[in-house]
Amino acid sequence: VCRSNKSPWVCLTCSSVHCGRYVNGHAKKHYEDAQIPMTNHKKTEKQEKVQHTVCMDCSSYSTYCYRCDDFVVNDTKLGLVQKVREHLQNLENSAFTSDRHRKRKLLENSSLNSKLLKVNGSTTALCATGLRNLGNTCFMNAILQSLSNIQQFCCYFKELPAVELRNGKTAGRRTYHTRSQGDNNVSLVEEFRKTLCALWQGSQTAFSPESLFYVVWKIMPNFRGYQQQDAHEFMRYLLDHLHLELQGGFNGVSRSVILQENSNLSASNKCCINGASTVVTAIFGGILQNEVNCLICGTESRKFDPFLDLSLDIPSQFRNKRTKNQESGPMCTLRDCLRSFTDLEELDETELYMCHKCKKKQKSTKKFWIQKLPKVLCLHLKRFHWTAYLRNKVDTYVEFPLRGLDMKCYLLEPENSGPESCLYDLVAVVVHHGSGVGSGHYTAYAAHEGRWFHFNDSTVTLTDEETVGKAKAYILFYVERPPKPGAEKL
Repeated sequence: VCRSNKSPWVCLTCSSVHCGRYVNGHAKKHYEDAQIPMTNHKKTEKQEKVQHTVCMDCSSYSTYCYRCDDFVVNDTKLGLVQKVREHLQNLENSAFTSDRHRKRKLLENSSLNSKLLKVNGSTTALCATGLRNLGNTCFMNAILQSLSNIQQFCCYFKELPAVELRNGKTAGRRTYHTRSQGDNNVSLVEEFRKTLCALWQGSQTAFSPESLFYVVWKIMPNFRGYQQQDAHEFMRYLLDHLHLELQGGFNGVSRSVILQENSNLSASNKCCINGASTVVTAIFGGILQNEVNCLICGTESRKFDPFLDLSLDIPSQFRNKRTKNQESGPMCTLRDCLRSFTDLEELDETELYMCHKCKKKQKSTKKFWIQKLPKVLCLHLKRFHWTAYLRNKVDTYVEFPLRGLDMKCYLLEPENSGPESCLYDLVAVVVHHGSGVGSGHYTAYAAHEGRWFHFNDSTVTLTDEETVGKAKAYILFYVERPPKPGAEKL
């Protein structure tokens, strides 16, 4: 109807193809238009057949029932649903084969092959692998590609032993997205491990993270469906659930035990959040000191809050400056955002502090100090904010350093830190393109073995530092610079 090629669904009653509810909703309208007005409460078998209630996602082959408003996992006695899946797969494979032959001829004649790179005069293959978009899943792909380039974090998962969750008749069978199966046979850690292992393998074809997405649907209900999601929100949910699962026993071995055996992650570097420490808190975990002072009696209250990332406001005076080269007004920098986060501020009337000495809510000031810096500093720029009934985007360009971000001036006790321990180098950037949180597109830039790559779902291209520096960052990942040899002796 709308000629869209996004999120196609085929009706299993009449074979017509329409777009999903998160595009223009023509598949749902097709179901609604086919409804038969009921004159009585009894439904005949003939009426059941012509209602067009069941459809299949042409990309993931998931089956959905509009009447139940849920995904379905069962099949007909003759296995007709599986036959449709196989037919769609054959169509896709034949189309892919002919497309591959066409592209091969183009690549043979092209002098600029994006999969080849000249290093020291010799040509080497581009080893990065893209991730297929499963229907507005660019938010997930951008986060996965960023995390895959944080070496210490990524290596931990890749070195975990493989776990076979299914056996017997279900072993080796493809899993389809469904909400009907139980949660006892899914593991986020295992699917995350498999996805990380699939990246940087040098594969020419993009990897499809559908098994991981299936688990995400299972354990994170907020991310069910195919609408656009917030990449930062997904990252927080992902890290939190990985942390929780790693604390439990898995395949007879406690992940906490595996972590303790890893000499690179010593006890002194751990930050405990919600229970025992894991690789998530060991890498991303830091500690904030929250200092509140009553303006009436001067009573000071301090508490320590663990964090996995810092969410920074873009100061209001910079919100009209949208590009790096725009002349009006000063340039907003990452240091401005950090200063805004840590500077002393007076709490407004809606945030009055309950003073234990005054025995009532009083005006007060608040200040954050960083008590402990993490190994990987994740900084989230708050580009989305609510105004009346809408969630608007702050499109301001924020200048950020690619190397040598000095965090010493934000520390509670800077004198106790070494000369190199507060310096951070950029390893990945997530960018949101578009105007709204529920729309637009996510891509990521990441550094790997000294080279910068741009990850745009299934497409991966080489890029340069200048291009990265011009990006309107949404999430920044900085890795702690290792101390120079002999620095500890000094």
